[in-house]
Amino acid sequence: MCVTCGCSEDGEIKITNLETDEAEHHHTHTLADGTVIIHSHSHDTHIEAPQIHAKIHNTTISLEQDILAKNNLLAAQNRGWFKGRNILALNLMSSPGAGKTTLLTRTINDLKHQLSISVIEGDQETANDAKKIKETGSKVIQINTGTGCHLDGSMIDRGLQQLNPPLNSVVMIENVGNLVCPALFDLGENAKVVILSVTEGEDKPIKYPHMFRASNIMILTKIDLLPYVDFDVQKCIEYAKQVNPQIQIFQISVTTSTGLESWYAWLIAKLTSLSRLLP
Repeated sequence: MCVTCGCSEDGEIKITNLETDEAEHHHTHTLADGTVIIHSHSHDTHIEAPQIHAKIHNTTISLEQDILAKNNLLAAQNRGWFKGRNILALNLMSSPGAGKTTLLTRTINDLKHQLSISVIEGDQETANDAKKIKETGSKVIQINTGTGCHLDGSMIDRGLQQLNPPLNSVVMIENVGNLVCPALFDLGENAKVVILSVTEGEDKPIKYPHMFRASNIMILTKIDLLPYVDFDVQKCIEYAKQVNPQIQIFQISVTTSTGLESWYAWLIAKLTSLSRLLP
């Protein structure tokens, strides 16, 4: 069980490759001694492990295990994997409907001749957003978390095996829409990016301080709607800086293209800086 919100950690995770339309169902179970057992059922194979299930379901599962410690170990492995391939990995987080997918598809289309961008798409159910990403020509893997409210290091590890992004590229991880739990789970990314829409209210940074404190970048989206909503941009920026003085802020409208060039320049510079660090 998630130590943050109570969502189920022991459950079914579905990973779908949009290129092959093949899906694998992964089941994760945690035993009382902290042992984590992961097994999968693909669309054409069904692996039975009755002795594992018997042990699992006849064991009292401790809810006090250090889930974050287990996740951090997997995240560190992901981070090494990204570094060895000179991949810039970004963890995109927001409330549902803030505009993550819209910004992502626009970014991919505008930069497809300059950057290779692959996507791990996270949602509780459906592959709707992954299908939108696929239409851009980008490689994409869909992870459905079921009752889970966030992606974790293990899901990203399994997703990367399916995605197989090229060297010297960008991997965008679109997390499940949620301003709480995703902030706590390191995925091995280079930077966390929180996306906030002007339709949500300028006090989000102080309502959800951990998210904005954990993020390197805040993208304020849908600024073309400012004449029609009650939103104080300066107050929002002040709140964000109050929580995280180091946070970098971009103000963007995908509809009017305002601010996109600054966001693109940051992406290109960030990937370039990683290349300079290679031996």
